[in-house]
Amino acid sequence: MTAPEGDFAPADPDDGREPGDWKTRYTDAGARRAILYESCYLAVLLFSAPIIVLVFWLEHPKNWLHLSDAKYRTLFRYAIAWFSGTLGGTLFDIKMALPFRCEFKWNRDRRLWRVFTPHISGALSCAVIALISSGILRVFDHLATESPSLVFALAFLVGYFLTIPFAKLAEVAGTLFGSIRPAEKGKDTPKAT
Repeated sequence: MTAPEGDFAPADPDDGREPGDWKTRYTDAGARRAILYESCYLAVLLFSAPIIVLVFWLEHPKNWLHLSDAKYRTLFRYAIAWFSGTLGGTLFDIKMALPFRCEFKWNRDRRLWRVFTPHISGALSCAVIALISSGILRVFDHLATESPSLVFALAFLVGYFLTIPFAKLAEVAGTLFGSIRPAEKGKDTPKAT
């Protein structure tokens, strides 16, 4: 039984098991191996994303690449956005994966979702920071993205709550480019010759 939305832990921490019932319900070796690989993959992302953020925060790439202060500021802003968003997406991915595994609902068909969610979160976070920096998206003053702490925090939230920013960006795109109207039936259909 999963927790109501917003709660962290499942309502039934025993997953309906009797005391002493500790063995996995996944008897197929392939499924156990796939779950292990996915778990290791997410653990690597969970620990590497903050380390990469720290490396950028300490300006090591600036020295490695011999960048000017101005060029490094730009690289720093978007690297922080990307990896903070990846961290948020990874935490979301783990939060969603755990109940599915515990409730015996894990399946391979969602593997692409589990693998790409952190990276989509990173890319979207980077795009949101670029939209704010450009002034197109006026959530904050466009100069607010000069604050590394704000970039980190906002990118993390974008990555964690991935579907909400996607919906908002669709609204922004609709405002900028107009809404998409479904074609009238048969009007745009090419005729056979």
